[in-house]
Amino acid sequence: MIQNVGNHLRRGLSSVFSSRSARKSASRAEKDGGAMAAGEGYRNPTEVQMSQLVLPCHTNQRGELSVGQLLKWIDTAACLSAERHAGCPCVTASMDDIYFEHTISVGQVVNIKAKVNRAFNSSMEVGIQVASEDLCSEKQWSVCKALATFVAHRELSRVKLKPITPRTEEEKTEHSVAAERRRMRLVYADTIKDLLANCVIQDDLESRDCSHTVPAEKTRVESVELVLPPHANHQGNTFGGQIMAWMENVATIAASRLCRAHPTLKAIEMFHFRGPSQVGDRLVLKAIVNNTFKHSMEVGVCVEAYRQEAETHRRHINSAFMTFVVLDADDQPQTLPWIRPQPGDGERRYREASARKKIRLDRKYIVSCKQAEMPLSVPWDPSNQVYLSYNNVSSLKMLVAKDDWVLSSETNQIRLYTLEEDKFLAFHLEMLVHVDATQAFLLLSDLCRRPEWDKHCRSVELVQQVDEDDAIYHIISPALGGDTKPQDFVVLASRRKPCDNGDPYVIALRSVTLPTHRETPEYRRGETICSGFCFWREGDQLTKVSYYNQATPGFLNYVTTNVAGLSSEFYTTFKACEQFLLDNRNDLAPSLQTL
Repeated sequence: MIQNVGNHLRRGLSSVFSSRSARKSASRAEKDGGAMAAGEGYRNPTEVQMSQLVLPCHTNQRGELSVGQLLKWIDTAACLSAERHAGCPCVTASMDDIYFEHTISVGQVVNIKAKVNRAFNSSMEVGIQVASEDLCSEKQWSVCKALATFVAHRELSRVKLKPITPRTEEEKTEHSVAAERRRMRLVYADTIKDLLANCVIQDDLESRDCSHTVPAEKTRVESVELVLPPHANHQGNTFGGQIMAWMENVATIAASRLCRAHPTLKAIEMFHFRGPSQVGDRLVLKAIVNNTFKHSMEVGVCVEAYRQEAETHRRHINSAFMTFVVLDADDQPQTLPWIRPQPGDGERRYREASARKKIRLDRKYIVSCKQAEMPLSVPWDPSNQVYLSYNNVSSLKMLVAKDDWVLSSETNQIRLYTLEEDKFLAFHLEMLVHVDATQAFLLLSDLCRRPEWDKHCRSVELVQQVDEDDAIYHIISPALGGDTKPQDFVVLASRRKPCDNGDPYVIALRSVTLPTHRETPEYRRGETICSGFCFWREGDQLTKVSYYNQATPGFLNYVTTNVAGLSSEFYTTFKACEQFLLDNRNDLAPSLQTL
């Protein structure tokens, strides 16, 4: 009997996957035909391409392109892309973390592509890709990727930017995730303050070998620049890239004073321009090495502006933190001397640099990694909560934006779609419900009520309400298939209201680990890497509800059984969800007033 069931299952899976492959091929052919009809070689209307030949005047003492010059080119290309969309002058508001993967030598070509990912009211996110090209060997390398925010500015009227309409899967993904990145930028300064105030920063000032240390004051640099017309745009505002280039210059001098060698800039931390500067301003740039970490050092740079020599008040333009290394002949990082900070502010900057390094690693690991490169469960703590929340929501949005979803079945207006990629199988269920989108969002946001409609949830405990939008739950689920033990999950739930018209309400779920809820012999620990709900308002009291799930190995057999049509549990569970929404849609009048 077991053998017959196995054969039946294999035939069912073979049938469904072969028919799905045929539908996928037909779907792709239809898309390709549509692209041909629209014209080959689609190009984003905001895309700007810049190619620059690296000449000796652009290089540093090692014959490599100065990062300051590269930042000027990046800012120029991004500004042109922003102005192409806005139709008016734009200024640089901020730049996200930049990690430089390769240096560029004299005689090579720098290729820069910039395009607007998303427009908000008066600001835009611009994505930038930088590659280098060797004209002799025809080889190309990725140098860095960057995300900049530009603000459109008119002197006589307020600017309301027209929305971006994404067409390709990549554009849809970037457009969707841009809203979450914007949210993270807006809380960035408060996040840093909270982390520095609440985290215990371990330092080793007393235990370090002081026989080879450099006083931090020996690395201090101060330089002044006069803003001239070539440094500014047609409105007289200083180019953001020019300010970044001057900052890189003084930071490099400070780093060189520590290591007595030629340092290489590896990363620039996210920073914001606090205010503009104009032609005629004097910019005072100050740099100092804040801390060293065996193979790298953090240099802090501050920029202030004043108008006349007699002025005593200086305007703070921006501050940035840059990470340098010193490479040997084999391009391996060398060990750096320790820094000896000055008492008071020097020791504060020293300890804050240690905290920022931890934050940078969290941000690079959690935010920059592709979903497939991350472990299923990531440790949660207050220092990485903002970035885990960002990754949680953006991962779901990227899954939603995929183009290759294939309709596998439809029963009583509930549709089951699947997505097969090299490393995972995902599914999503979709239905229309006669409930307001906000009501559906609020009802399903409360995971403690999930056992009322989902028989796969035996109990749900709220472990921690992180903030208004994020909470951690402990979920106990009955045993699946032949398992003898029930499963338990520790899940971060992140909810988001729409950023703009057309955006969905989002409830994103992913597994995290907590020291208070470790795996126990009583349960088999389950994990979810990416799942959740999206709600689109389709009309008055009509909402499209979609549930997405990227199947993990322990859940895969259950998914394929449902996809193959050998089980109707997906359908019955989603119907129960619909009934739950209909039965409880009138219970939320007080809550609706707060949204």
